[in-house]
Amino acid sequence: MNTKQILKFFLCFSALSALPVAAQTHYESKIEIGAHGGANLSMVSFTPGITQGFLPGANAGINFRYMEENHFGFIVELNFEQRGWKEDFEKRPFSYSRTVNYLQLPFLAHIYFGRRGRFFINAGPSVSVALGESTRSNFNYADVGSVEGFPNRVTYQYGMTVENKFDYGISGGIGGEFSINRRNALYLEARYYFGLGNMLRSGRTEHFRGSNPMSISISVGYWLRVK
Repeated sequence: MNTKQILKFFLCFSALSALPVAAQTHYESKIEIGAHGGANLSMVSFTPGITQGFLPGANAGINFRYMEENHFGFIVELNFEQRGWKEDFEKRPFSYSRTVNYLQLPFLAHIYFGRRGRFFINAGPSVSVALGESTRSNFNYADVGSVEGFPNRVTYQYGMTVENKFDYGISGGIGGEFSINRRNALYLEARYYFGLGNMLRSGRTEHFRGSNPMSISISVGYWLRVK
């Protein structure tokens, strides 16, 4: 099959696929508001790497959803989210973690299947602003050289604060939703976020070439239809 034949097949398939959509009755648009809350597991992709485990945190927010077409809509959220990293010292008696609180604004395409019980996919860009940070440690990270038995590892991050208060990245999630009645629904979503910017000062001439935040979140939410 040559390129022209493949193109003809694709056009015919697209036209046939569009027929059921065109034959549908007009879909009534919906506007909904809601809220959600849950837990995060986060880390930072450092280059050079740092041995880490997931840092637990919290997430909560308010939502807006608009659906004009059957099976498709969009969601805007305003969230509070905790991200950061927790270092793994491989059974040595040391601990260190950094938590950064963010105000996050995701813009998500929303694709769903089903009626009363739905499966959905959310994906889109996200922007965040760091509100503050806190550190927990059981050693003097300001003077690692004085810590007896401290392992030979990367320590530049201990003296660095969050350089880029503005963060941007990509979010993607899957979940299920159950309609209680015409106006009320509950949902459960698992979501992954990867930051495209650097959390700490990073670059070719810096200690780190990259410091991208990432997180996995689980949240339970509620929708209220207002139109």
